[in-house]
Amino acid sequence: MLNGNSIGKALVLTCFGESHGACIGAVLDGCPAGLKLTIEDVQAEVDKRKPGFTSVSTRRKEEDRVEILSGIHEGYTTGAPICLIVRNRDVKSEPYRLLRQKPRPGHADYTAHIKYGGYNDYRGGGRFSGRVTVAYVMAGAIAKKLLTYLGVEVLAHTVQIGKIKVAGQVEYDDIRRNVYKNAVRCAVPETAVLMEKAVLKTIEEGDSLGGIVEGIALNVPVGLGEPVFDSLDSDIAKMMFNIPAVKGVEFGAGFQAAYMKGSENNDQYAVRKGRVISLSNNAGGVLGGISSGMPIVVRVAFKPTSSISKRQKTVDISRMEETEIELSGRHDPCVVPRAVPVVESCLALVLADHAIRSGKIPRVLENDKQ
Repeated sequence: MLNGNSIGKALVLTCFGESHGACIGAVLDGCPAGLKLTIEDVQAEVDKRKPGFTSVSTRRKEEDRVEILSGIHEGYTTGAPICLIVRNRDVKSEPYRLLRQKPRPGHADYTAHIKYGGYNDYRGGGRFSGRVTVAYVMAGAIAKKLLTYLGVEVLAHTVQIGKIKVAGQVEYDDIRRNVYKNAVRCAVPETAVLMEKAVLKTIEEGDSLGGIVEGIALNVPVGLGEPVFDSLDSDIAKMMFNIPAVKGVEFGAGFQAAYMKGSENNDQYAVRKGRVISLSNNAGGVLGGISSGMPIVVRVAFKPTSSISKRQKTVDISRMEETEIELSGRHDPCVVPRAVPVVESCLALVLADHAIRSGKIPRVLENDKQ
């Protein structure tokens, strides 16, 4: 029987765990031996995902201390599968038990109940919770470390929450400098203030907001991607759609390309310092499913958090009767801020997988191991 718990070809991520289970875990298989890696490298990325004590995040406060169970010895990867976990500590399941037979609108409660015959772990969304993305970030930390071998840098930032958008192009240095200095993970401080106000207003209304995260990969070598069915952009899109709440993915000009003429959309070529570049990047760094050498730019749209405190219509599936519910649990009013490091990690995972497959990253890394 096929399952959907693994992704990747050369660098394979298998994740496990549920929102209110014992832990969330990741097994990363295919990481080359000889990568210098510490638990602090992984913890630093996982800490980016934690919301902190902000007014725009969930009241669930997990410590998320990373444990490495295998695949690392004396500070280097061994070539064996790397298993990492974080334990679930701050768990309150009672509100979910009361709603077990009443699927929450916008969630996977009903579809999961039917698919798994009611045996799925429904607490906190179970396997379908954003909590599972801790596994993506742990694996992504290793992928980002691998990509430094090629000089590739992966960034992400919030470009929209609700109707508040970042205007114009954002400088990479502003992303590096500002993103993790505010609650909404926006690189433009003035826009971040407006975004936070919008989220706070929505909280008062008992509602939620969605938004868009932009991921960027710099210094990606030309030639990554395996057309046609393992093309680079299709693999990135698939990985992004595995983040809960994602409803859309676009590259470069994306859907705006539909409004352009060919003369406007085509990225014309030039030579700079002995290197072929394009004068624009409407393709988002990928042509024909293959990296072009330009920055990879992907935007990921997140729907509003489904759990809201407004009264909503649902059904009692045990009685097959219509009813209403009001949700009380601890939920992010907007998932976008916490999704920023997740988008970073997902982009890094796909790029590292393709870099290994193409031979850009060797199976054994040379280090000055003493």
